[in-house]
Amino acid sequence: LTPERGGGEGGPRRGSCMEAGRPLGMAVKDPTIVERTNLLNMAKLSIKGLIESALSFGRTLDSDYPPLQQFFVVMEHCLKHGLKVKKSFLSFNKTIWGPLEIVEKLCPEAEEIAASVRDLPGLKTPLGRARAWLRLALMQKKMADYLRCLIIHRDLLSEFYEYHALMMEEEGAVIVGLLVGLNVIDANLCVKGEDLDSLVGVIDFSMYLKSEEEDLASEERNGQIAAILDQKNYIEELNRQLNGTISSLHARVDSLEKSNTKLIEELAIAKNNIIKLQEENHQLRNENTLILRKAQHHLEATKVDVDAELQTYKHSRQGLDEMYNEARRQLREEAQLRQDVENELMVQVSMKQEIELAMKLLEKDIHEKQDTLIGLREQLEEVKAINIEMYRKLQSSEDSMKEKNMIIDRLEEKTSQITATMKQLEESDKDLLNQTRTIAMSFVKCASSDSPHQYKLVKDISF
Repeated sequence: LTPERGGGEGGPRRGSCMEAGRPLGMAVKDPTIVERTNLLNMAKLSIKGLIESALSFGRTLDSDYPPLQQFFVVMEHCLKHGLKVKKSFLSFNKTIWGPLEIVEKLCPEAEEIAASVRDLPGLKTPLGRARAWLRLALMQKKMADYLRCLIIHRDLLSEFYEYHALMMEEEGAVIVGLLVGLNVIDANLCVKGEDLDSLVGVIDFSMYLKSEEEDLASEERNGQIAAILDQKNYIEELNRQLNGTISSLHARVDSLEKSNTKLIEELAIAKNNIIKLQEENHQLRNENTLILRKAQHHLEATKVDVDAELQTYKHSRQGLDEMYNEARRQLREEAQLRQDVENELMVQVSMKQEIELAMKLLEKDIHEKQDTLIGLREQLEEVKAINIEMYRKLQSSEDSMKEKNMIIDRLEEKTSQITATMKQLEESDKDLLNQTRTIAMSFVKCASSDSPHQYKLVKDISF
């Protein structure tokens, strides 16, 4: 229970007192997690009870079977958990038909039951269509497959469910895994006559509350159920193998029938051919007798002609012998001529071979000379390239020499100018020296009568 939140001072105080009175070890659980766990446990109990009771029941289930009705109620509550509310003009719409309707887009095998649900005349509400869809999916033994396709695409489920809904969490995958066990039961439900729109879905918990004796009986029943399931699996496997052998035998029979029909057709064709051949043989025999008679008459006539020709041959044989001797002589002469011509031809052939050999040697010599010419041309090209490079270097060196000569000429002009200036300076030095000497001599002459100190000064100046 959660504390009540009321306006005023009493609400928070009660809440704080309740929190203070709660033991420290108890943690507050999320209500949505508790709801999902409860629904998962109820689904486990419902599916387990349905399988056990159906196997003990021993025949096909119908719509009035209570565990089957409770299973559909539990599945309806599981699918309704966390379903978003769609607002309309008149009321709020909250139905599970929306997510079940998109299964046919994800799994093409579900198109058949979706079309059947839409075609049912007695269904007027989306909830009734969803209930009919669940019943048809159970009869097809494809409910687990359809819901697995649905929970895989959570991006599509988010349009219909809140993020904390059972179909959006791991509990939905667990329930889908439990639904696989329902494939062992057979159900024959009449959906067309039921009033699924106004059906009230209330879970009957008394079916799942059992005593110890019932637990022992259920354990024994579970053992029997396990044995029955093993037998059922063995029979299904045997049935599957028999179906495979039957299908292979059917295919073999079909192939034998086809081959038999082909053989019958070929036999009929062969009989027709035999009849035609017999008729042709009879005609050929008649023609053969006629031809034989004609040949005998013709043979008698030719025999007479041959006798006459033999007489003429004997008379003409002598002339033929003479002609034969003449032809033999001519043949010998022609053979001798042919032998001469063949000898001459052999001589011509040998001369031709010698000429061909000489031509091959000349061609070889020409090819060698052409190779040497190509090599000489390549060397000439290299020499030309070297000469061009040397000429370019020579031109560059001549340009540098010209520049150096111009610099030398300028330096010589400057040296000549410097020598001229030095000569002028020397001449001016000589003039000054002469002037100094003349002045000194005049001082010497004048200083003969002066004091020695003045004489020393004049001497220094003259020096």
